[in-house]
Amino acid sequence: LSTHLSQPDKIVQANPEIAKVATGSGSGPIAIVGLAGRFPGAPDIETFWDGLLNGREMISRFSREELDPAFSDVDIDDSFVLARGVMPDPEYFDARHFGIPPNEAERLDPQHRILLEVAQTALENAGHDPKRFNGRIGVFAGSSMNSYLLNNLLSKPGASRKLAAGYPVKDFATLFGNDKDFIATRIAYKLGLQGPAVTVQCACSTSLVAVAHACESLQRGTSDMVLAGGVSITFPSKRPYEYLPDGMASSDGHCRTFDAKATGTVFGDGAAIVVLRRLEDAIKDGDEIFATIRGYSINNDGSDKAGYAAPSMRAQSQVIQAAHTAAGVKASSIGYVEAHGTATPLGDPIEFSALQDAFSVSAGSTGFCALGTAKTNVGHLDIAAGVTGLIKTALTLKNQVIPPLLHYNSPNPQIDFDSSAFYPVTEKTPWPRSETPRRAGVSAFGVGGTNIHMVLEEAPAEEPETKQEITTAPRVFPISASSSEALKAAVSNLGDWAGTNPQANPDQVVATLRFGRQEYDQRAILIAGSIQELEKKSAGFSGKGVTAKPRDSIAFLFPGQGAQHAGMARD
Repeated sequence: LSTHLSQPDKIVQANPEIAKVATGSGSGPIAIVGLAGRFPGAPDIETFWDGLLNGREMISRFSREELDPAFSDVDIDDSFVLARGVMPDPEYFDARHFGIPPNEAERLDPQHRILLEVAQTALENAGHDPKRFNGRIGVFAGSSMNSYLLNNLLSKPGASRKLAAGYPVKDFATLFGNDKDFIATRIAYKLGLQGPAVTVQCACSTSLVAVAHACESLQRGTSDMVLAGGVSITFPSKRPYEYLPDGMASSDGHCRTFDAKATGTVFGDGAAIVVLRRLEDAIKDGDEIFATIRGYSINNDGSDKAGYAAPSMRAQSQVIQAAHTAAGVKASSIGYVEAHGTATPLGDPIEFSALQDAFSVSAGSTGFCALGTAKTNVGHLDIAAGVTGLIKTALTLKNQVIPPLLHYNSPNPQIDFDSSAFYPVTEKTPWPRSETPRRAGVSAFGVGGTNIHMVLEEAPAEEPETKQEITTAPRVFPISASSSEALKAAVSNLGDWAGTNPQANPDQVVATLRFGRQEYDQRAILIAGSIQELEKKSAGFSGKGVTAKPRDSIAFLFPGQGAQHAGMARD
């Protein structure tokens, strides 16, 4: 109490410290401390991981009646495939939560909307409130072509000409809400992030390249925490595609990576973000660490390929070898690779040859490295594809199990697994810790030739905690939200989480709710002595909270009969 009273008045949001100075790219591994995403058939990370682990294909298939009305006059013959990776509820957005007026929200690209929500979820998953974080938080992200602008906002005759004529001095709501340039800075503005906010664009490798830029920001000291990822949401959501024998898309709506029956990929929608910190900072602050990034490399095909959209085996091999060098590891130490894996007849053999060429430099044995890709589950998520593969790989390391590669029965005739370092993961495979650290690679190759490969390593082993008896003494669990409806949902979500995590430490849950969540005006508390009781109290919540009133500071009043004196609380 005396310390509190002796301090000057506190402001609501402390100014971030000058970012810590790091010593270049060799400053150490980067920790992945938070994850969030929305994927086809999976509204959150937990559902996504469950689908991967249980070998579930999350690509949607439609009847002709379910197609968007725009296709009512289109002759849908047998050459069309009625399948796509559809994200649940892409049209919904809590504009009020972010203080965005309805008319502005209507003109906001859903890619901007959803990535903003995912960014906040990622920070919550990391357990950090940006208003109380002592340092600079940056954001690097990218998005796909804006079909919402073309298909919705500019659908009326003359609308596109009017927007072009007024550029860049009119209709700022449309301009700022739909151009790719503003997706990262909007997140920074709405979440109060004061590190670098940069849009990254290089086609299918965008979101993994954004992660690499985020790592560089941490290593150079321009950020102390960074959000990185990407989003791809295009409309109409339920639309067919025409199969072309020489094209990129699958003939049957299945993504059969590395399989003999592979005919192409299936595109879909997704949004995902990871939260990164320097490993030493994450350990010091007690962050949960999903995995660490040891190194990476980025290059471009140049003209060394058959055409602009074609891949280059040599460039892919070189970027993988360069990533191993940057990470200071040998290929023989890597136990899993999350492939780009588009399932195209041209792309799969080239990617496999590049992997084998890169691994043969330092690994002579065969069949030691598992090979998989999330694309067989959710399809190709375009801009969000790279970070989706990264999240899958981080969860694979964290949970010590490799999900199966779907639709694999026999190898592509141009792929020889038997004499290679790789084997396809045909079933869920345990991958426990051992005496040597487990490592994995993640690839993303963009149309146009920007390639990236990243090397991940398992999180450092946690020090055994001193066994402390957890009492059943009552604890106060604080919850807040921006509206009464959101408060009720937050309490319900907490109860659901408690039900699936009965072994959680209640004191740690209280600490996360107190210090790792932003504080909003609608508030409630639950009093419980255990996680089990918390679940029950959540289920019995009345739905009514209290509205917090603004305050600058707390003062203590000591009434008396004239004996008060300055500094008496320090006595």
